[in-house]
Amino acid sequence: MAELTTLARPYAKAAFEFAKDANALGNWAEMLSVAAAVSQSDTVAKVLASPTLTAAQKGETFVDVCGDAINDKGQNFIRNLAANKRLGLLPQISDLYEQFKAQLEQSVEVDVASAFELSETTLDKLAQALKTNLGREVKVQGSVDSSLIGGVVIRAGDTVIDESIKGRLAKLAEAMNA
Repeated sequence: MAELTTLARPYAKAAFEFAKDANALGNWAEMLSVAAAVSQSDTVAKVLASPTLTAAQKGETFVDVCGDAINDKGQNFIRNLAANKRLGLLPQISDLYEQFKAQLEQSVEVDVASAFELSETTLDKLAQALKTNLGREVKVQGSVDSSLIGGVVIRAGDTVIDESIKGRLAKLAEAMNA
């Protein structure tokens, strides 16, 4: 996984810098998201793996599948990826691009997993606390994971705060086995 991220980083950085200079961060985010979704399609994956097609043919086929969702500059980016045999990196490129964009906008997406559904009021209070703690705008998305038993697990980028009963039990078991 780390290797794919390492390979994808220069492409994501190039797309990000171009989009930033063109004042089109949102547009590029959408295009990369569409391209990443297309690249994960089983049918497209088979085409990309075909040894009978040249890199240029794969790039053109990919651009055709994406259609109007990708503008001319985005199509050139896709063709460049195809020429370098990197179309399979589009999911990682899209993820890294989103990270660069969030860093520029000083925002972070936070996933809050809890044993039970949290109210909007609770999520708003948590967002305010995290905003103060992280010093960034926070976009909170809640999810339910009944295996947690109780408490929450908060994921903000590379930071994970595990305040779940399941996590505490795991720490207790680890301490007892040490």
